[in-house]
Amino acid sequence: MKTKTFKVNGMACDHCRAKVEKRLSCLVGVEKAEANLSDKSVTITYDDELTKPEYMKKAVDEIGYDLQL
Repeated sequence: MKTKTFKVNGMACDHCRAKVEKRLSCLVGVEKAEANLSDKSVTITYDDELTKPEYMKKAVDEIGYDLQL
């Protein structure tokens, strides 16, 4: 398992935070996703054999936010 923190542009409220966490948590290989509104970031624990940051970026971008790799 790896844990990485990424900046997320576009998160402005608790609803945004929850939406990002839910979308990432649905990805195969993601064990945990915790978004932080105060610094506009998300910390993700994932299995790098099952998913990649590029897949996470695509998933977050699809719901209207911008995950910075």
